[in-house]
Amino acid sequence: MKKNKTPKLAPPYAAETKDVRLAGTFEVLVPVPGRNKPQRVPLQFPSLSAAEGWMHSAEGKDQITEILDAAEE
Repeated sequence: MKKNKTPKLAPPYAAETKDVRLAGTFEVLVPVPGRNKPQRVPLQFPSLSAAEGWMHSAEGKDQITEILDAAEE
């Protein structure tokens, strides 16, 4: 039995913004194949729960899909 050798990407996640100018806000990061760093979604959220809620909304899912599709090209 062969094991699948292709590594599976981590799912998108929310994290505190590292930019000092936007301290206290949160952002969504999307791991992209072929990149060392995850790609940032260009939105800021006031709380972690707001960022996570956006990820699971229809708008969030669409934007994450667009980022992953653009990376495949």
